[in-house]
Amino acid sequence: MEAVNQKGGDLLLNNTLFVTAGEIAEELGISKPFAYKLVRQMNEELEAKSFLTIVGRVSRKYYEEKFYGITKSN
Repeated sequence: MEAVNQKGGDLLLNNTLFVTAGEIAEELGISKPFAYKLVRQMNEELEAKSFLTIVGRVSRKYYEEKFYGITKSN
């Protein structure tokens, strides 16, 4: 994970864990409202599995698995 130094010595992580609805809209060539609908749907699926979610964002890993079938083995 890449870190960015912020004022005061605190570190902020580049947001590589989540993808936003705006990024999804741009990547898939769809409207933002439809991208928000997809994020909401994916977040509902994750909530059903007892995961915590963030409105307007979804786990990049889950998004890539759903749309591209990409899985990373450890």
